Amino acid sequence: MKKIWLLAIVLTVITSCNQKTKETENTVIVSKPTYTELQTKAKALFGELPKVAENNSNPVTNEKVALGKSLYFDTILSKNRTQSCNSCHNLNAYGVDNLPTSPGDTKGTFGSRNSPTTLNAALHIAQFWDGREPDVEAQAGGPVLNPVEMGMPSEKAVVDRLSKDKKYPEMFAKAFPDDQDPVTYENMKKAIGAFERKLITPSKFDEYLAGNDAALNDLEKKGLQLFIDQGCIACHSGNILGGKLYQKFGAFGNYWDLTKSKKVDEGKFEVTKKESDKYVFKTPSLRNINETYPYFHDGSVQELDDAVKIMAKVQLNKDFTDDETDAIVAYLKALTGEIPNEYKM
Repeated sequence: MKKIWLLAIVLTVITSCNQKTKETENTVIVSKPTYTELQTKAKALFGELPKVAENNSNPVTNEKVALGKSLYFDTILSKNRTQSCNSCHNLNAYGVDNLPTSPGDTKGTFGSRNSPTTLNAALHIAQFWDGREPDVEAQAGGPVLNPVEMGMPSEKAVVDRLSKDKKYPEMFAKAFPDDQDPVTYENMKKAIGAFERKLITPSKFDEYLAGNDAALNDLEKKGLQLFIDQGCIACHSGNILGGKLYQKFGAFGNYWDLTKSKKVDEGKFEVTKKESDKYVFKTPSLRNINETYPYFHDGSVQELDDAVKIMAKVQLNKDFTDDETDAIVAYLKALTGEIPNEYKM
């Protein structure tokens, strides 16, 4: 009887061990990423890029995004039906038109400043180079009525045109189901804003920040280290590497002496008339910067390496060597993301 009892215990132990061995073989061990010192520093400086730039005053819904996308690509919002939002902010070209300044609805007219990208724009502190509008919803209404840009004569003219269109009354009703009269200028701005709030473009730099050290090569890491050490982060930190503050362009000299600008733009001063705002501009985001040339508020500089050297001189009072510039440019190129096809035309 003792022998049978001992044999049963041995068999139980063997079976249990075999089960544990099989469980161990089938278990996938997930280890947390180990951050290098550079990754840790970068993560603290730049943070995480959200999937959507939320706005509590304008919740993003599928219906609003669908309406906003249609409006973004439609020439119905320009006087002569020649321009759409996408004309100056082409999503197939990273949200820009790669021109110094953009042509308007009337032949021969051009805007006075470079058209910034709409990608990640909803994460900026404000809109336009001088920050005169608080968000993408407010910004969306400006160019439509601007006589140099889309040239519509009034908000009423826009609403009348949209109300008579075959598809828009129904699309507005779906996007704003609680509104008795949904086709309004304000709702047009909200819809375009909702669409732009989804134009977020993560890159391999975000993989690096998430713990994948191999996402950046050695030259890109060298550029990142220089970007931090040389002081570029003073204006270009946060999840979009800029767009969060205002800065005088030309802290150590006249910017136009280096950019060879045809016109001296006084920046925010033109809005506020405050002497302290002369030559002050909103700092641009550096996301997708390799694709959004030409550079600066007037599109006066075509090449990224030239722009980097100019910024080093007029903002930091430093002369970057060619090797330093090459490394920083390599890092900046790593900020290029992908535009989802669903948000393209």
